[in-house]
This record gives sequence, structure tokens and C-alpha cells, in this order.
Amino acid sequence: MSDRELHCETCEGVRSFETPPCVDGHGADCPELICTGCGTAVLIATFTFPAPRLADRRPARRAAAYRRAA
Repeated sequence: MSDRELHCETCEGVRSFETPPCVDGHGADCPELICTGCGTAVLIATFTFPAPRLADRRPARRAAAYRRAA
């Protein structure tokens, strides 16, 4: 089990959190943590986003609008 110190909302302070035995096979990277003070469970969710490409952010080119004299 790995230990981390995080702020616990229930204990209202910094407490030691530990990873319980993971049945999902995450090992030390398990996103579930338990406060050793009160037993509150916390889920750490990590998200990865692909970096946006510069070409995707450029507006589409429009055909030039020509003015005509009347």
C-alpha cells in the first residue's frame, strides 16, 4: 500500500491517505484512496486530452468577396 498526504474534507485537515488492495489490477496506480483518520474514500480521476493542432484552430478560408461598382 502507498501513502499520500492530502486534505480530508471530513477531518478538515491534512491526513495520510492510503491505497487499499486493488481488485481491478491497478497496483500502486489505483485511483482509490482512503483516509487513515476517518475512512473517507476518495477517487482520484486523471484525464488526458490530445494537444490541439494549430491547423484545427484556424478558421476556414472563405472566398474573397469582391465589390462591384454600380
